[in-house]
Amino acid sequence: MTATFDLDAASYGLAREASAGSICDVLLGGRRPYFLIEEADRAATKAYRALRAQVFVREQGLFHGHDLDEHDDDPRTVVLVARNRAGAVLGGVRLGPAGEGPDIGWWRGGRLAVDPSVRGGSGIGPALVRAACARAEAAGALRFEATVQARNERMFTRLGWRAVRSVPVAGAPHVLMRWPVGRIAALAAGTKQALGPLLAGLAPGGAGFVGDDGAPVPGSDLVAACDAILPAMVERDPEWAGWCSVLVNLNDLAAMGATPVGLLDALGARDAPAAARVLGGLRRAAGAYGVPVLGGHTQLGVPASLSVTALGRTADPVPGGGGRPGHRVRLTADLGGGWRPGYTGRQWDSTTRRRTPELRAMLGAVAAARPAAAKDVSMAGVAGTLGMLAEASGCGAVLDVAAVPRPGAATMGDWLTCFPGFAMLTADAPGRPGLDAGPATGAECGELVPGRGVALRWPDGELTEVITGPVTGLGAA
Repeated sequence: MTATFDLDAASYGLAREASAGSICDVLLGGRRPYFLIEEADRAATKAYRALRAQVFVREQGLFHGHDLDEHDDDPRTVVLVARNRAGAVLGGVRLGPAGEGPDIGWWRGGRLAVDPSVRGGSGIGPALVRAACARAEAAGALRFEATVQARNERMFTRLGWRAVRSVPVAGAPHVLMRWPVGRIAALAAGTKQALGPLLAGLAPGGAGFVGDDGAPVPGSDLVAACDAILPAMVERDPEWAGWCSVLVNLNDLAAMGATPVGLLDALGARDAPAAARVLGGLRRAAGAYGVPVLGGHTQLGVPASLSVTALGRTADPVPGGGGRPGHRVRLTADLGGGWRPGYTGRQWDSTTRRRTPELRAMLGAVAAARPAAAKDVSMAGVAGTLGMLAEASGCGAVLDVAAVPRPGAATMGDWLTCFPGFAMLTADAPGRPGLDAGPATGAECGELVPGRGVALRWPDGELTEVITGPVTGLGAA
């Protein structure tokens, strides 16, 4: 198939033949670009390997006989090639998961080769590098690296890559370079960064509770939680919106160790049929969880909107900011189910398939275990939510990528940035038991550390920073 980054490659191709037209010609279909980048079929892979032999064996003398290795035999390896108008392969690059085990979001690129007849000004090399970055990120990679010949370090630096360290390859000087994948940071910033300035002076949650999933009501054992659903989701998938309005609020209470007692909803809809679909999903979820809808407000003839408040009880709420450096981080998540249709990579649905006893077991897990800190994973994803827990605890966090419980149908990039249905992050002293959460799976997968932000720790011991500072700006509890 033709890759989604053809336009960028086409713009480089136009630089070679600018006198023959403009980029508008390509956008309007008036002329074909000089080259296109696509994933290689069998014939193109063969031509790419022949080009590699020409460049790395005969021209540069880096290898003897051939430059093939185990990555060429790995069925997960992707080859991208640049073809001219006649279909001839002018250049190529390979990329794929690092290591022999499961794909945990660590990818490597390499063997970038361009035909000598089109080097210098064609833009094929940079276009292939950009295409490889896009392809790796589309596959859920959160760490993407390449060992680059020292003479090409400058080109990669111009393209936004960062040098890590010098390494020898085939007896020649190379530089290990890393592409900065900003997916986690962008999500955290887009969903949570504005909270600190917006909520300044309100002191939400009261003393000892900053940025928590629910708010203890002073002078009582009540905990209140409130969440709104995106209007576009209410319009597009009203039954799912209704279900999620219950799910997210009950998860918030569960993170505080509170037992739910009831729900209040505020619904806006264009007409009665639209409202009925939303309320149908809400009613089914409330029934599945065994939590009554106590009342609310419904208004018709207005744009779609949905907000739900949940009330729960606990005499001793579990804070989100109770962690300390040295505490172990655990993720407990329901890995059953699959992507919600229409929300692949963004919303995981396991709860609609669960029975009431299973749902209640998950809701009661934090209350039973009473960890030092707990947070429900929601809009900011696993990594962003861990950043919020660490921020409220006055420290930083490290997440062991290979230890994160994850369903097989989700890439690591998607899983750490999606809404995962039921997922709890907890922090507690080493040796403390985890959550007994019915069908949910739990594992220790990190730790709280001095400092701030969130880093991913990989099987080779490398740390990659994904959040460098506070997530919300609300400060420590």
